[in-house]
Amino acid sequence: MPDAKTPMPLDLFFAVFNEVGILEQLSRAIFEARLKPGFTLSQFAVLNHLVRVGDGRTPVEIARAFQVPKTSMTHSLAVLERHALIRMDPNARDGRSKRVFITEAGRSFRAEAIAGLAPDAAALTARFPPERLTALLPILTDLRQIMDTMRDEG
Repeated sequence: MPDAKTPMPLDLFFAVFNEVGILEQLSRAIFEARLKPGFTLSQFAVLNHLVRVGDGRTPVEIARAFQVPKTSMTHSLAVLERHALIRMDPNARDGRSKRVFITEAGRSFRAEAIAGLAPDAAALTARFPPERLTALLPILTDLRQIMDTMRDEG
């Protein structure tokens, strides 16, 4: 049983989720201000996902990963395809669906978007040492991986 100084797990998880949620809002505002006009962070996130986990996912798989309806993902994919940032090929295993691939233009768009954050990263570095981020990243990665697994288990 936790002592009086140790927060209860529910309170602790809520506090962490609350901070992560606020960080998400703040970072979204910074990132969207740096994206090319007409693009959203959600669209960038799809490109980032394809780089991180690999090409060839179906729209349903991508929607499931983002926990959004397929119709929402279909809209994002249509915007990305219209700008030649992705291409959608027929699924050889299932002729009714497609597979999504990031194009070289999509990879460049992603790289430019990340590079556009340099002024913000510099400003943050002046106030928050990178060493603290280095220590924090493995912990956040572990938590995300556990939560990914729990989501996938249903």
